[in-house]
Amino acid sequence: MSRRATPAGALFRRVFLINGLIFVLGTLILALSPATVSARIKLTEIPVLVIGLAVMLTANALLLRSSLAPLDRLAASMRRVDPPKRSDRVEDRGTGDLHHLIASFNAMLDRLETERTTASASALAAQENERQRIARELHDEIGQILTVALLMLKRAVDRSPVEIRGELADTQEAVRAGLDEVRSIARRLRPDALEDLGLHSALNALCSEFAQASGIVVVKHIATQSDRVGSDVELVCYRIAQESLTNVARHARASKVWLDLHVTADQLTLRIADDGCGGSLARVRASTACANVRCW
Repeated sequence: MSRRATPAGALFRRVFLINGLIFVLGTLILALSPATVSARIKLTEIPVLVIGLAVMLTANALLLRSSLAPLDRLAASMRRVDPPKRSDRVEDRGTGDLHHLIASFNAMLDRLETERTTASASALAAQENERQRIARELHDEIGQILTVALLMLKRAVDRSPVEIRGELADTQEAVRAGLDEVRSIARRLRPDALEDLGLHSALNALCSEFAQASGIVVVKHIATQSDRVGSDVELVCYRIAQESLTNVARHARASKVWLDLHVTADQLTLRIADDGCGGSLARVRASTACANVRCW
């Protein structure tokens, strides 16, 4: 099986061939030129010339191979670049002329990651602003309309004939249930506990609501935080937990969920696991969601 050609190998062969031809021509000129020590080439001088040529070619090959080796690392790093993920930087080992090329590539990766982080933060902010707008409209507009409808139905029930009072009462209960659902949706869209009390209390409230609504037992180990982390970090962790619990209720067919939150000096780790059947492709007994967030 032949080795796969690399950019550095191809460039090495080309430069080596050119230099080799130059050395060969130089040796021939030196050997055939009248300016040589002997007027005619002596048999004893041929081994010296051949050895000299071999030494020049070997030194040339070693120097070129050492100089062009970083190109292979650079090409391999380029193939591994994945915009959604962090890519490893190419190590600069003082490679002379290639230093600027490696530095430019590493700077490009830095810009990509900065732009990705900025875009993610902007998308999250836009999403949360839209969530808050919808939550306000549900609470202030739809909620108020349903509240007025409940009051009107109450007056109608009080003044209605006995034969239709039961139907009006059922309608009143249906509107009240709709109002409760609208308020519940508004709370999920805009978690007031997260803004007012922090991530610890918000996750406790989320687990309690999830267990009550789904009937799934939640075993939670939520570390108490001495200091609150950044609001963006809290929001990301809360949304991850919320989405994970929603997926468990919809798809996992689980009877128990474990939620663990650990906070260190500079890192927050959130882990959510269940005893369900897992996804259709995974075919595993447990499905797990885990997130590590730097608390910068």
